[in-house]
Amino acid sequence: MSEQKTRPQVPDGHSRFVLTRQKQPNEKGFVGYDVIWDSFQKEVKYQTPKRP
Repeated sequence: MSEQKTRPQVPDGHSRFVLTRQKQPNEKGFVGYDVIWDSFQKEVKYQTPKRP
């Protein structure tokens, strides 16, 4: 029961606004994931409205 189990290497996940990558296992064997978000809102410089 003391044998170390390994997780299979998972390919990167691509979606419209999200990219997920598998991290390397740490010393306890935990494998996490990086989640990278692309911005889907555009930021526009504010302009004051015209006065009547």
